[in-house]
Amino acid sequence: MPRNTLPDPHDYPRARRGAEHLRREILDDFWRGADAAWARIQLDAGARLVRSTQRLQARLRHRHAKVPVCT
Repeated sequence: MPRNTLPDPHDYPRARRGAEHLRREILDDFWRGADAAWARIQLDAGARLVRSTQRLQARLRHRHAKVPVCT
């Protein structure tokens, strides 16, 4: 391989730009993952709330059916 095609190990500005680019990519990947996790949590929270409401309503109906009517 010709010597002039190898990267210059002393080209610090280029190395710094490369490192900054990689850092930005890593942070973008992290936040994409965090956003996806947050979206899943929000969907799961909504589903839990619906299930909780349904269970409460079922318990109230069941309890109301047990209570004897005084006449």
